[in-house]
Amino acid sequence: MKINLANIKKAKKLLNKSECVAIPTETVYGLAGNAYSDRACKKIFKLKKRPKNNPLIVHYYNDQILSEDCKLNNIFLKLYKKFCPGPITFVLNLKKGSKISKIATNKKNTLAVRFPKHPVTRSLLKKLNFPLAAPSANISTKVSAVSSADVKEDFGKKVRYILEGGKPSVGIESTIIDLRNKPKILRLGGLEISDIQKVLKEKVRIINNPKKISSPGQSKLHYSPGIPIKLNIKKINKNDACLFLKKKKNSKSNYFFYLKRET
Repeated sequence: MKINLANIKKAKKLLNKSECVAIPTETVYGLAGNAYSDRACKKIFKLKKRPKNNPLIVHYYNDQILSEDCKLNNIFLKLYKKFCPGPITFVLNLKKGSKISKIATNKKNTLAVRFPKHPVTRSLLKKLNFPLAAPSANISTKVSAVSSADVKEDFGKKVRYILEGGKPSVGIESTIIDLRNKPKILRLGGLEISDIQKVLKEKVRIINNPKKISSPGQSKLHYSPGIPIKLNIKKINKNDACLFLKKKKNSKSNYFFYLKRET
């Protein structure tokens, strides 16, 4: 993808002023702000209507910059070398003296971090003097944005600028892995667990029902569509979306068919 330097410059100028901009990643669009700025992080929570106890994922250009804020361990370095930049988020311990806003972490001593692969956002991160706190660019609990149009639909003019990057190549959120102790998956996402396990040469436990939120993506209501979705039902309500696992027979705007391929 060709990088529009004028657009990068405009986004950088706003972010330097602790404003929020929408950025493209290979997973979904993110609502980004200076992760070192309390003001910027407050704006992210306010715009998304996000619960304050739900911490933010912070995006870095590389592990060298991350090492200024977090304690890196051998397991992280192994996964980083294999999968980054890419759709994986790591939960790590913060270093004392880290400049990360306590608002972004909900005053915890841990941080969820990742290294986005999208060339536009990588170009932006390389030019900034701070990492970007950037949860998905949607109203909290709603479906994530996979285009600039989706961002506009949720936020209108409340977001000062959308850095255009086309459609994401992955299209779902990153996989989150906690590396503070024994590795465990906190959220399923764009990177297969089997791939992670091959690198680590061990089975990784999945935490489905956490007693408390320790990273983004663990709230009970998350990425929910705005209307009910029903599966293989006979009576169709015009206000529902209906998914059918069978051959397509008729067509309506709220009908969606999944056809299993014959082998």
